[in-house]
Amino acid sequence: MKLRYSIAVGLPLVSVSAMAADLTLKFDVPQLNVAEYHRPYLAAWLENADQKVVANLAVLYDVKKKDNGGAKWLKDMRQWWRKSGRDVEMPMDGVSGATRGPGEHTLNFPVAKDALNKLPAGNYQLVIEAAREAGGRELVKVPMAWPPKSAQSFSAKGKEELGEVTVQVKP
Repeated sequence: MKLRYSIAVGLPLVSVSAMAADLTLKFDVPQLNVAEYHRPYLAAWLENADQKVVANLAVLYDVKKKDNGGAKWLKDMRQWWRKSGRDVEMPMDGVSGATRGPGEHTLNFPVAKDALNKLPAGNYQLVIEAAREAGGRELVKVPMAWPPKSAQSFSAKGKEELGEVTVQVKP
């Protein structure tokens, strides 16, 4: 059975304009030694210092499942769901693609085209959450500054569902 997945990108508009920059998210989905492996659903978003969502960056889930069955599992990404997921219509306008199996993966957000370049300068954190059917859940937060004055890299490490998570920003 072949499943299809989608990366949905939705960036709400924020009023203060900053300079254009690029943001790259690299993350590792570890190979788990389990009897029944399912690819994780993933959500990535930016939060401000008050832990409010300022941008949904990506949501990877099964959008082609019969009767929109994949959407009913989005609430398993509990933090994302509580903070913004229940308030958005899925799929969000964006780029389609497959969720990621074990290995290192990269998502690029060329923000000159997106609303991220309108974020006010300040401290943020990129949050990535993974949830797997018949598996666990994990949340990794990566503190970062925006907009970047020079090329910078910020990272954090998950324990089970996510490995190394790196955020690279360039002016």
